[in-house]
Amino acid sequence: MDMKKQELIHLHGLLAEVHTQIETWEDADVPLTAYDELGVRPTSIHKSKTDHKAAVFKLISGITESIENKESERVAATAD
Repeated sequence: MDMKKQELIHLHGLLAEVHTQIETWEDADVPLTAYDELGVRPTSIHKSKTDHKAAVFKLISGITESIENKESERVAATAD
């Protein structure tokens, strides 16, 4: 099933909010260079559906990488 442009823009906006929340976490670093280079924001409604789709994938990639990095920093629990 293919998303409509309006649905994709809405998803883009939701992911941007997730990104904002992650940045409020202590020591959170979301790598978004690839996303920023696209120059497509949720408010860029004049951009094509393809542009928003690319932005969504770059944003998801940055968010996922940030969460994975945060998880790998955790110390394993040990029994006394």
